[in-house]
Amino acid sequence: MEKQLILILIVFLPVIGAFTLPVIGRISETVRNRLSFLVVASSFVLSCVILPSVLRNQTIGISKILPLGFNFVLTADGLAVFMAMVSSFISAAIILYSFTYISHYENRNEYYFMVVLFLGAMMGLVFSGNLILLFVFWEITSITSWRLIGFFREKQHVIRADKAFLVTVFGALVMLLGFIKLYQETGSFDLFTIKEVIKTHPISNLTIALILTGIFSKSATLPLHTWLPDAGVAPSPVTALLHAAVLVKIGVYVFARLFVVTIPLDMSWQILIPVIAGTSALVSAGAALIDTDLKRIIAYSTVSQIGFIFLGLAISNETAIAGGLLYILMHGLAKAGLFLCAGIVEQNTRTKDITRLGGLFKTMPITAVSFLFCTFSVMGIPPFGGFFSKYMVIAGTFQAGHIIIAVTFLFGAMMTILYLFRAFDMVFLGEIKGPPAKEGSTTMVLCVACFALLSLLGGIFINYPNRMIQTIINQIMSGIR
Repeated sequence: MEKQLILILIVFLPVIGAFTLPVIGRISETVRNRLSFLVVASSFVLSCVILPSVLRNQTIGISKILPLGFNFVLTADGLAVFMAMVSSFISAAIILYSFTYISHYENRNEYYFMVVLFLGAMMGLVFSGNLILLFVFWEITSITSWRLIGFFREKQHVIRADKAFLVTVFGALVMLLGFIKLYQETGSFDLFTIKEVIKTHPISNLTIALILTGIFSKSATLPLHTWLPDAGVAPSPVTALLHAAVLVKIGVYVFARLFVVTIPLDMSWQILIPVIAGTSALVSAGAALIDTDLKRIIAYSTVSQIGFIFLGLAISNETAIAGGLLYILMHGLAKAGLFLCAGIVEQNTRTKDITRLGGLFKTMPITAVSFLFCTFSVMGIPPFGGFFSKYMVIAGTFQAGHIIIAVTFLFGAMMTILYLFRAFDMVFLGEIKGPPAKEGSTTMVLCVACFALLSLLGGIFINYPNRMIQTIINQIMSGIR
C-alpha cells in the first residue's frame, strides 16, 4: 500500500500542484517558483524510492475497473521508473534555470502551470497500463506544449505553435484509431491483457501502422518532423523540455512500451522502422549542416538523434535495446544542456543567427565549455556518455546482421560531428562580433555546467546506469511486468 501511494504521488503531485501555482503566483512569485521546483523534484525523489523494488521485480500497480474498458491502471516496472527518473530530473533542472530566464517576461504564472502540468502528464503516461489512460495524458502534453511554444504570443510564434499542435494531434487521433482496432483484435485496452492475448492472436499490420503514425508525429520523425525545428521560437527552457526531457521522448517511450515490451515486431517491421529512422536521421542532419539558426540546428539534431533511439529499440536484440535506453538518458542530459546554453547566448546577444555570432568563448567561458562538453556527448566522443549509447546501438545493429543500416547510421554519426562543430566554431570561436556579451546568471550557468558535467560523468561511470538498464532488459526479455 505504501508503494502504491508513492506511485500515485509521483503522478498526481505535479498534476494537482500545477493548478495551485497560478493562485500562489498572485501572492508570491518566489514561493510559486520554489514550489514548482519542489513538486517536480518530488517526482524524481519518489521515483528513486521505488526504483530498488521494481529492479527486484516487485510489482507495483493500481487498478480500478471502469466502464467500457477505460480502466484506471497504473503500473511501475523498471522501464517506467527509468523514464520517470530521467524526465523528472531534467525537468527539475530546467525549472531551476527558468527562475532567472523567465523572470522578466509576461505570462509567468501560465508558464509554470504549463511546465509542471506537462511533467505531470509525462508521469501519468509512463505509468499508464491502459491505452485510453495513456492517450489522455498524451493529449495533455499536446495542449501544454502548444501553449508553451506560443509563449511569446507573437503572430509567427502562435502560427508555429498551432502547427505543432495540429501535427501532433493529427498523429494522436490516428494512433487512437490504432488503439481502437487493437481493442477489436484483443478485446482489451489494458496492456497486460493485450500482451497475453497476442501470444495466440497476432495483431494486424494496419494496427501497428496506425499506432506508429502517432508515435512518429510526437517524436518528430520524417515526414512528420518539421514542427519541431519551428518550435524553436519558444523560450529556451521550453525547447529543452520539448527536446530533452518530455515531448519527443514520449514517442520513443510508447514505442518501447508497446513494441518492445508488449507487442514484439516481426522482421519486416524491424527493417522498415530503421529505414524510416535512418532516412529521418540523415535528412535532418543535412538540414542542420546548412541552417544558421542556433536553436533550429540543435532541433534538427534532436530529430536526427531520435532516429538512433528508434533504431536501437526496433532491432530488438539486447545490445541494441540497451543502447536505445541509454541513449534516452545521455541524449536527454546533453540536449538539455545545449538548449540551455543556446538560451544564455540568445538572451545576452539578442540573436540566434550563428553568422552574427563569434568569439563568445572569451566572454562566456563556462557556457562555451558546457556547450562543448554536451556536443561531445551528442557526437559520441569517448569518454562522454553519448559514446557508449551510440556504440551499443550501432553494435547491436551489426550483431543483428543489418550491415547497410548500421553503415547508414555511422554516416549519420559523422554528420553529427560536422554540424555541431560548425555551430560551436561559429558561435564561440574566432573574433567577437557585435556588442560584448556576458555570462548568464549564476543559476543558469550552474544548470548548464551540471548537464555538461553529467554528460562526462555518465560516460566515466557508465557501469552504474548500464547496470540498471541491463536489469530492465532482463525484465523485458523474461516478460516481467
